[in-house]
Amino acid sequence: MKTNRLITTAVGTLVACALHAQQLTVEKSTIDVGKTGFYVPVTATFELKNNSQRSITIESVKTDCGCLQADRPRKTIAAGESTTLSMTYDARLLGHFAKQAAVYVRGAQQPVWLTMKGVVLADHVDYSGTYPTNFEGLRADQNVIEFDNVKKGEHPEMVFNLLNDSETPMVPNMLHLPPYLTATASPTALEPGRTGKLTVTLNSEELHDYGLTQSTIYLAKNLGEKVSPDTEVPVSIVLLPEQTTASQLAPHLVISADSVNLDERHKKAVITLTNKGRSVLNITSLQMFTGGMAVTLGKRELLPGKSTKLKISITDRDRLLRARAKPRVLMITDDPEHAKVIIRANVN
Repeated sequence: MKTNRLITTAVGTLVACALHAQQLTVEKSTIDVGKTGFYVPVTATFELKNNSQRSITIESVKTDCGCLQADRPRKTIAAGESTTLSMTYDARLLGHFAKQAAVYVRGAQQPVWLTMKGVVLADHVDYSGTYPTNFEGLRADQNVIEFDNVKKGEHPEMVFNLLNDSETPMVPNMLHLPPYLTATASPTALEPGRTGKLTVTLNSEELHDYGLTQSTIYLAKNLGEKVSPDTEVPVSIVLLPEQTTASQLAPHLVISADSVNLDERHKKAVITLTNKGRSVLNITSLQMFTGGMAVTLGKRELLPGKSTKLKISITDRDRLLRARAKPRVLMITDDPEHAKVIIRANVN
């Protein structure tokens, strides 16, 4: 009986350790940072998530050499929450590199391994200013698409200037395009070191709702490529309703502020909306450009002389700070002079 209890205890300990090891997961365990110059440090940022139902503690982060520095993430991660860890390689050796760091979690026998790889070149040209976004070797001067103040029947365009910063040919294209977007690349193929353009066109007739329409498309290096968070391009479109003629009897919206400041201490802000016109003001749409925020509105219909409160709060600060699009709130109203109202959220 004593032997059986010892075996049962040992098995239970192994299972517990295995479960601990699975609590902390990484969205992408290997990141290719591409090319960098000799003695030009390069950084990779990993997203770690606690997938368990209890808090976990990161005890240490150990790198495989002194040439790699790792910023220690938040020590305690609550259930379901995420944190980031940045690794920086000093780039003091020419050639290809693959560097690792081990993240040790309390109660787990095995660490979570993170890898950053790339190549250090003696004559590398830094394109980060002209093409700041790196889509896994395909560099671009844009990373979001925003079509603002669009009217039915219009066909605005947005151009992505591209650079093939890899050693292999590419065929740039956009994946997962919705019916209201088309994309054309010129030239259709990019040799290493060559530049090109990819034009995204909005077909506004395909939009059915006024206000904000959002989607996510992906900038791919080749046809049939798998999509990933590293290649996503957020799309935001604001379709305006037909504008009515201003008159003395029209509603007139007055807002107490067109921006709010949100941080760790001040996670909520309140804005007052007042109808100073002579007819009922209708707020037909209230939307956010990014996740990580919540908005509530006291009333959507305001009689002349009446006011209501718009409350904006943070629900996920890390998500807001990572968002490519600027945090904003959009309102569509029937005030001829304020058909579209944008309230900016400054998150610190």
